[in-house]
Amino acid sequence: MSKMKNLVAADPGSFVDPFRVDGSKPFHLTSFKTADRGGIDKDTGQEIIKVNRGLLSDLQEKLYAQNRWSMLLVFQGMDAAGKDSAIESVFDGINPQGCDVHSFKQPSTEELDHDFMWRAARRLPERGRIGIFNRSYYEEVLVVRVHPEILAKQRIPPKLVTKNIWRERFEDISAFEKYLARNGTVVLKFFLNVSKEEQRRRFLDRLEEPGKNWKFSMGDIAERELWAKYQAAYQDMIRHTASLDAPWYVVPADHKWFARVVIGSAIVGALNRLDLRFPKVDKSERGEFKKVREALANESRNARRARKAGLKDAATGKLETASDRAASRGGGTAARAD
Repeated sequence: MSKMKNLVAADPGSFVDPFRVDGSKPFHLTSFKTADRGGIDKDTGQEIIKVNRGLLSDLQEKLYAQNRWSMLLVFQGMDAAGKDSAIESVFDGINPQGCDVHSFKQPSTEELDHDFMWRAARRLPERGRIGIFNRSYYEEVLVVRVHPEILAKQRIPPKLVTKNIWRERFEDISAFEKYLARNGTVVLKFFLNVSKEEQRRRFLDRLEEPGKNWKFSMGDIAERELWAKYQAAYQDMIRHTASLDAPWYVVPADHKWFARVVIGSAIVGALNRLDLRFPKVDKSERGEFKKVREALANESRNARRARKAGLKDAATGKLETASDRAASRGGGTAARAD
């Protein structure tokens, strides 16, 4: 395991770089295979997942203690792509105090009374924390684009709803993410790229296992019928919003274990690049710590002395009481003898 840990820590990018999209070259979604396994088998993948959890736990603790950077992780994908289980697996054993997970569902009336980024902006991670968006503001250029009737409910002045609205939203999102990066938030975005056939198998699995029935919705089938439109929307979205400040990772999601390898390695690699360290204590504070340490040590020694003295006094008291009882018995006998 230590050998694997050293390998992963030294080069997490070997499981990440092939799937990274940062706008530096042309992007075509069809160029990314949904069943890619990165040249490794499942057993090796499971080892890497475990190593990444340990590394992530250590890095998350330093991130929290340093309280300078924050991290925003965005998860997008078709239904049954494995977003929920990936988040659960990658962050298994991580201190929940340093992480926040938010799932964005259908907007509320209050949310519709604000700009489309408002509800997401309210959930951004604080410094020292990792924020996880299970779906996100990107729904506004995916679901809303595939279902134009939703856009009509957003109460945007009609003259602003033009044929350029999607390009304008891409620009707004990119500017927002650049702003976050400039203020110390590391933004990583994961598109779980599942095939239509694998989605079909997972839907059948949900229907056949009673314990998974709750995950299935008839709406999932209706959305599946729009597969081609969603794929086109995802390609356009990634192509226009991938950047060095906020890269996309097109994660092969047909094999859940490999998706977790890619996601965990990407997060560990990004945190490693921050050179996170526990805060150092200055000389004046170390001097105060020394005094406190001595006081605590003396407190412990004094407590031990007090306990010993108490035991000694108790023992002496018992002896004196026994002596008094003996004397009393002796005096009584003498009095009766007299």
